[in-house]
Amino acid sequence: MASFLSLSLPKLNLIKASSAATTTTPLSTPEALNEKFGRKGIKFLENNSIPIVELTVRNGSSLSLRLPDAHVTSYKPKVFWKDDGFEEFLYTIPATETGLYKAKGGIGFVLNEVLQPGAKEFLPSTLEWTVNDVDYDAIDALQVELISTNRFFDLTYIVSLYPVSMATAVIVKSKAPKPVTLTNAILNHFRFKRRGGTAINGLQTCSYCTHPPLASPFQILSPSEAIKSEPKRLVSFGAEAEVKPGTWTQQRVPVTLLENKMSRVFAAPPEERSKAFYNTPPSKYEMIDQGREIFYRVIRMGFEDTYVSSPGSMSGKYGKDYFVCTGPASMLVPVTVNPGEEWRGAQVIEHDNLS
Repeated sequence: MASFLSLSLPKLNLIKASSAATTTTPLSTPEALNEKFGRKGIKFLENNSIPIVELTVRNGSSLSLRLPDAHVTSYKPKVFWKDDGFEEFLYTIPATETGLYKAKGGIGFVLNEVLQPGAKEFLPSTLEWTVNDVDYDAIDALQVELISTNRFFDLTYIVSLYPVSMATAVIVKSKAPKPVTLTNAILNHFRFKRRGGTAINGLQTCSYCTHPPLASPFQILSPSEAIKSEPKRLVSFGAEAEVKPGTWTQQRVPVTLLENKMSRVFAAPPEERSKAFYNTPPSKYEMIDQGREIFYRVIRMGFEDTYVSSPGSMSGKYGKDYFVCTGPASMLVPVTVNPGEEWRGAQVIEHDNLS
């Protein structure tokens, strides 16, 4: 197993892939999965006929992962000392269309474009995943490893849970005979109590441009909806106006207010990346939820870009709570994976509200 329980995070540089082949027999029923992979704190079951796994560590923090589409639909850490001090961090809603994907929002890995010299191909919209292994450490660290394969790559997706954090990591192993480039992201839909008081801290002085998100089966707002502008709230103070697509500017204020509609990529402009030295966005930033009086950090590794969008008034179409879509991405400059190599990317969501 590509475990990183003993490490803070996996190494995220390109490395040579192992020549050893792994054969996995898919298991589809909760009974079979529990018999082979069940551990204390790791429980397989079904929800609406879809196999899922629930992870729960000793302090009660938990997450729920749908197995066929590697979709994290719930992350509920303990953030207050009281007995019921658990808060749902993710915003997840039922999908309106039929098919494999029965929910929108949450946390999803997006891989939707592959390019080879002289060719361009979009991957199937539904990557199918199976359980490959699990790991645990005294129920204070739990981990599930999923695998998926297509003609370009062998993919590994690792979801880990700890008392005050969770991590998602992806390993992309190339099977192609030529170098392949890809765009990908780990997109999180975070839940907030109200539209006002929703913000990000830590992106001051970062370069950004207005840009749509990668298309995803997990998306709540489509790329066209996310990029569509709307008037700024009259009661909004300190919010910066959106710039035209393709125009670069810098985040001037220390706190990025998210009550208005926006869709941004914080990154070094692509033309800057050919230089020996260039500024990249910080590897971590803080999400602020004043309504629930909590904050937490998002940490990226391996990815060069940080995507941030907020729905503004469109959030009212989906429920009373507010949501923000954000996460690490390789959107503006695709990742190149050479034959027989691996690329790795990861993110961590952590909080210290208990300390």
